[in-house]
Amino acid sequence: MTDYGRGHGSEPWNPQDPLYGDQGWTAHQTQQAQVPYGGDLQQQYPQEPQYQQQYAGQYPQQYDEQAYAQQLQYQQMAQQQMAPQAMAPQPVYEGGGNGQGWDTGQGQYAAAAVQVDPYAGADPYAQQTAGAYPGEAPDLYATAEAYPPPQPPGLRHLEPEPVEEPLAEEEPDEALVAAGGTGSGDADEPAGRGRRAGGRTKGGKGGKQKKRSGTACLIAAVVIIGVVGGGGYYGYNYLHDRFAPAEDFAGEGGEEVVDVEIPKDAGLGQMGRILKQAGVVASAQAFVDAANANPKGKSIQPGVYPLKKRMSAAAAVAVMIDPTKLNVLTITEGMRNTKVYEAIDKKLGKPDGTTKDVAQREAKNLGLPAWAGNNPKLIDPLEGFLLPARYDLKKDSTPESLLRQMVKNAADKYTEMGVEAKSKELNLENPLQVITVASLVNAEGKNHDDFRKMAEVVYNRLKKTNDVTNQRLQFDSTYNYVKNQSEINFNLKEAQAFDNPYNTHFVKGLPPGPIGNPGSDAVAATLNPDHGGWMFFVSVDGNKTTFTKTYDEHMKLADEFQARQKQKNGG
Repeated sequence: MTDYGRGHGSEPWNPQDPLYGDQGWTAHQTQQAQVPYGGDLQQQYPQEPQYQQQYAGQYPQQYDEQAYAQQLQYQQMAQQQMAPQAMAPQPVYEGGGNGQGWDTGQGQYAAAAVQVDPYAGADPYAQQTAGAYPGEAPDLYATAEAYPPPQPPGLRHLEPEPVEEPLAEEEPDEALVAAGGTGSGDADEPAGRGRRAGGRTKGGKGGKQKKRSGTACLIAAVVIIGVVGGGGYYGYNYLHDRFAPAEDFAGEGGEEVVDVEIPKDAGLGQMGRILKQAGVVASAQAFVDAANANPKGKSIQPGVYPLKKRMSAAAAVAVMIDPTKLNVLTITEGMRNTKVYEAIDKKLGKPDGTTKDVAQREAKNLGLPAWAGNNPKLIDPLEGFLLPARYDLKKDSTPESLLRQMVKNAADKYTEMGVEAKSKELNLENPLQVITVASLVNAEGKNHDDFRKMAEVVYNRLKKTNDVTNQRLQFDSTYNYVKNQSEINFNLKEAQAFDNPYNTHFVKGLPPGPIGNPGSDAVAATLNPDHGGWMFFVSVDGNKTTFTKTYDEHMKLADEFQARQKQKNGG
């Protein structure tokens, strides 16, 4: 389709235009002559002068006046020939060459020229008679239902743009419209169908009308109420928390007991929140106030506390400032493994011997260092590796978990202190002997100064040049370890005759392994002994340990000790 019949815009032809389908103004006469007459176009005739005069002033001179006059002539000639004949309706072709499925106009308004050949049997060269005035021939454009005469291309008007209508201020109530009100809709719309107001949205596309309904108002009201209500709620809580007394329970609490763990470096506020979450106190602020009011309130230690639910804050503070109330297991320096096993069973509520059985069965799986636990003469491979410390007991604590934690702590500590490397400098066979010496030092000494001198005694007695004790340590603590006792007064001759690799009264050198769990102080003293040349020691009064270098000095002190013991026992 060409640009003929179009304006300056890009709108397509109106299908109702009688000239719809024209190929151009100058080609209009060819359009009218497209009726086949044996394959030839309709013959053209010269235009009469009167037509030039009649239409000379109707159209601008820039248009092809001759072509337009000829067009009118052919229309009148066709009308004269078509008058006596019945015009058969021309079918409308949909989906034709224009690709839009529209009627091209050639069927309706060129039907007369197409259906009947007005020139059949007539001399094609004879001059057709034409009236002097247009009124003498039938005027197809004079009827009411006819379309206006064709216009030159430049004078054709485009389809007017739709006029924007203002947005409707408010839609009539659908209930009222349904009841018979017409609202502001079209007049042709039947009443009672609830037609919306006829306003258009911007752009004139007939979009949905802006709607103000009760639902929107309801939503807005709910939002406003929520904001105001929420602000009031938080405002009340703020004022209540700031000025009202903190919520608190009364009394010592109920029957239910819970274990509450206080982490390291926790402040009073964090403690209070933990207790509130556990149901012990009513509010964190009440606990903070009670702790600040107690002189010892800021000395609460981390750990696990067995507390009752619904306690007053003051009662909870009273329990937590007492270290004995902590649900912890404390391993003291020098404690033997047998005592550790008993303490674990008691704390965890296990039958006697439970932890000892676990230790014997799982010793190799608890994390011992590679240089430990390899001597087949060891009474207990874990001896010396249950590091003295405080262990917090939790709900999920088990004998195995506690033993594993203790062994890990000991291994980490010994690595930190360089035990493995230091053993060679001390002329010891392996790192395990360092821990063994430290266990002897911890068992016989009483303080750090004692520990260093005691380590010097051990190293001097282990020397091959020792011809006083012949490389025997002769420590009573080793005999007591074998006997699982802690006796000061025992029969020395029996001890010297007791054959056991741990009994240093009987064997030379060190026992196969430690006889207890030494503390860090004893280990440090073992790694850095006092080089005073000490060979002997004795505690005459049971409190102070005296060290000597010669056997004679030692025997004097030993005799004094025996006399004290006889007097003490009423002998």
